[in-house]
Amino acid sequence: MLFFVLRRLAVMLATALCLTFIVFFMTNLPPNLEKLAKSEASARMSDAEVESWLERNGFGQPVLQRYGEWLGVLPGWTVTEEGQTRGRCFARGQTDAPRYCGVLQGEWGYSSVFRAEVSEVIGRSLGATAWLMLWVMIVMVPTALLLGVLSGMREGSRTDRVLSTAAIASTATPEYVSGVVLIAAFGSATAGLSPILADWGWIEGRTLFLGTATSAMDQITFWNFALPVITIALYGIGYIARMTRASMTEVMTQQYIRTARLKGVGFRQVVMRHALRNALIAPFTVIMLQFPWLLNGVVIVETLFNYKGFGWTLVQAASNNDIELLLACSVVAVLVVLVTQLISDIGYVFLNPRIRLA
Repeated sequence: MLFFVLRRLAVMLATALCLTFIVFFMTNLPPNLEKLAKSEASARMSDAEVESWLERNGFGQPVLQRYGEWLGVLPGWTVTEEGQTRGRCFARGQTDAPRYCGVLQGEWGYSSVFRAEVSEVIGRSLGATAWLMLWVMIVMVPTALLLGVLSGMREGSRTDRVLSTAAIASTATPEYVSGVVLIAAFGSATAGLSPILADWGWIEGRTLFLGTATSAMDQITFWNFALPVITIALYGIGYIARMTRASMTEVMTQQYIRTARLKGVGFRQVVMRHALRNALIAPFTVIMLQFPWLLNGVVIVETLFNYKGFGWTLVQAASNNDIELLLACSVVAVLVVLVTQLISDIGYVFLNPRIRLA
């Protein structure tokens, strides 16, 4: 187990370096750097002035050198042969001595959009998204497992057909469709009214649910948080329920299940003691993979409900060419994907002792 974890950590490190370098290279292409210079200095800058600004702020070095400075494995600023000072640290006013000021030192840079340290912006947005992910998992996982187990226990029954149809419909509906439908049915972002339900005569006046989750940044309530949670959970419920149903159906046909039934063991005990644990191996993997999907898939939902979390911050960084913030978001996304995959692999052993990690 220890050797497996160490080997996976080495692979994770190499993967993280490769992916972050690709993102760094793409975000530091000349058109993006030119746009950054004009947005930070002046939109009427000439080409020579743009090159001078990029040189002073450390964007004139080769991409590998700038990547090393961004990581923090190379000094953040240097003095050229002409006596000019340039580099990542110098651009941020840290001119006491050549030093390391990269991601590995906890210095993520400065956000040109939010006019604050990237670490502060990322911390605030991740905290907001963490609450959203927590409540989505609380709603999604138990509901999906229950529906999947109930459907897989009685394959081919009416209950199975109904639940399977609902799961397929839920999975086939993207978040931007279900979110718009929920807002139209239960709330309006402007007046707080529900025109559809009001026309149908189901409600009168103001609805209980809000069409925006902006107020949840200050205080989370059921009324301002229910719609975004349900929007995200609906898709995951259908997907996890289908995987659970398929795994449960396969387990219920195994020989040891038939042996237990022939010995007179009750159907409930057969399901709870023998079938459920083995049936949860495949859904466990799917559940763990929901974390990176939630972190990156909340972009649409957070933008739709104006909830200023990680997805909303990523959209703002990409729309406004905030290179430092965009790189930080990519690092967080890569780490979440790699860590959840490692936890998923280790969890196999605890769910099924017959599996051994070499």
